Amino acid sequence: MTDMRDPRETEELEFSDDDATPPSDEGEARRFTVPAGTKKMRLDAFLGSAAELSRSRVKKLVERGDCLVDGVCCSDADFRVRPGQTVELRMPGASEELAPEEGPLDVVYADDDIAVIDKPAGLTMHPCPSCPSGTLVHRLLARFPQLALQEGPRPGVVHRLDKDTSGLVIVALSERARLRLIEDFAARRVHKTYLAVTRGVPPLEGTSDLPIGRHPSIKTRMAVVPEDKGGRSALTKWRALYVSPSGRFALLAVRLFTGRTHQIRVHLAQAGFPLWGDAVYGPEDKTSPASRQLLHAWKLEFEHPVSGRAMRFVCPPPEDFPRAMLALEKKTRRVILTGMPGCGKSAVLARMEARGVPVWSADGAVASQYRPGADGWHLMRQRWGDAFFDDDGTVNRGKLTSLLASAPGMRRELERMIHPLVRGAMEAFFLRAQSCGAAVAVAEVPLWFETGWTCPGADIAVITCPDGIRHERLRATRNWSDAKIAAVESWQWKQEDKIAAADLLIRNDGTLEDLDEEVGAFLEVLSKRARNEEEKLCATWRRLWDGETSPS
Repeated sequence: MTDMRDPRETEELEFSDDDATPPSDEGEARRFTVPAGTKKMRLDAFLGSAAELSRSRVKKLVERGDCLVDGVCCSDADFRVRPGQTVELRMPGASEELAPEEGPLDVVYADDDIAVIDKPAGLTMHPCPSCPSGTLVHRLLARFPQLALQEGPRPGVVHRLDKDTSGLVIVALSERARLRLIEDFAARRVHKTYLAVTRGVPPLEGTSDLPIGRHPSIKTRMAVVPEDKGGRSALTKWRALYVSPSGRFALLAVRLFTGRTHQIRVHLAQAGFPLWGDAVYGPEDKTSPASRQLLHAWKLEFEHPVSGRAMRFVCPPPEDFPRAMLALEKKTRRVILTGMPGCGKSAVLARMEARGVPVWSADGAVASQYRPGADGWHLMRQRWGDAFFDDDGTVNRGKLTSLLASAPGMRRELERMIHPLVRGAMEAFFLRAQSCGAAVAVAEVPLWFETGWTCPGADIAVITCPDGIRHERLRATRNWSDAKIAAVESWQWKQEDKIAAADLLIRNDGTLEDLDEEVGAFLEVLSKRARNEEEKLCATWRRLWDGETSPS
């Protein structure tokens, strides 16, 4: 992936540290001895260095009576300590609101100072009025009890993800790590890349630097707001990793250069490409295959806050990503069914329809065009008058067939007239099947190869049957003469040529029960092909987002 960093990037926390944790009688007492040779120094300065805490936090602990010097309570942060003195600092324990809670926790990496967590969608980061329990912080306290020593309602939290955004989160397990990580986020030394699935396809590479602020009338939403009206600078860049051939979605790698609330969602929605599943910034869509906004914190790059070691993590998205993308990519499988006269196309079509498969017949569409008042009927009357029409205005198929057999030029002219209308009807049939969510739709087109039509992505299936059996059927069921059989077949490719050009074959040289089994086996082949194609598609996506999940 190309580097998308920008010198203007400013990584900021969207909240300040909360220092309002009430005193607790429970906690850890930490003892320190002032080293020999140390000059007199302020109590808060000594403890800040020895306990690796911020001076402001030490001052609050001292002033509320949590410090003893040589066994005597000292609430003066300015007190000067001397070499040899013993200083005891009582660290507050977790409040009742932050009682540890057991729950699933996917720890990607952990050491004494930090943990990297793969947060699932649907899990709130930390307690808030609307979610006082059951948060990531509660689970972290159960897994990493040392977090109870950190003050405030968000111990360990140095950056956040939305409740319904999944992916990588850094957690500070020690105070020294927390202080350094806050500095690193503020100094844009932590680099974050997300995966996002958009409605429609944005430019393959794009940037948005529109300022973001609280929505002027809907307080639970963010919006693009001018800086002179409270908006704050924001910068987002993206690059397309995959574009759906249908144009329904794109998979983007999105770099955040600022940490505004809902930044990616707002910027992409403003650009006209909201995230699939985003009920706040996208359109209302009850048919969406995504149950949450498809946004995932994919990559994290930063320096270890204590060792300085370069850390890089990559976390593939959860299964709802490929599931939703497959649903968006899924389309009705189109099948063109063809074959020689008498091969049994109508019988095959009937058995597919009986199995719930949408079917369509070109012969039926032609018959519709021949009906009085149809577009084809008007065109034929204008061109040939009453040459093959009965007194009631209907087409006399016998007269028409005789004329076409004796005048090849007329047959080609009639095909040029009627075939576009029939092909339009076929395309409309496939679109209806798609809108209904059909897995497979079958169109029977006897002259598929002869017309030169194409249907990209369709499976071309030929029904095969020995010539002797076909001809006997035509004589028995349609009363065709040998001359008519020869004439009609002369307009078509030979059966062996059709077989050579086909994707699939359906044998029809036995009983109707045999044919029913053949149709069932044929549909199973189509189903297997669809599954294989889906697996290949998922493999393509996984190659895009998979990577090493250990620090490099």
